[in-house]
Amino acid sequence: MKNTFKNIDDYILLFPINVQEKLLELRKAIHSQVPDLEEYIGYQMPAFKYKGKPLIYFAGYKKHIGFYPGAEGIKNFVKDFEERNYKFSKGAVQFPIDKEIPLDLINRIVGFRMREIEQKKS
Repeated sequence: MKNTFKNIDDYILLFPINVQEKLLELRKAIHSQVPDLEEYIGYQMPAFKYKGKPLIYFAGYKKHIGFYPGAEGIKNFVKDFEERNYKFSKGAVQFPIDKEIPLDLINRIVGFRMREIEQKKS
């Protein structure tokens, strides 16, 4: 995908409506944890900063949403991914487009990443 977007809104508009709805739901869930997160585009994906540090990235695809919480953010939730049959790698997990976004899991992962950033600062 060519970089024809300048912000997360422009990025989301590149997708079919069913994918847009999932991306908006995910964005809202992330913001519900911390309302004043800084949004930006990083690695050609929507991203969020917490206290000046990268927190989470996500990306839309035809059949899934890629969620990128970093290596520790994946490692600490492997059991959850396996129980829910999500594909995952060392740095990403895939949420299928045809299934509900796992808001409970997203909230736990975002909370974990926030604590991780806070601990690194002190």
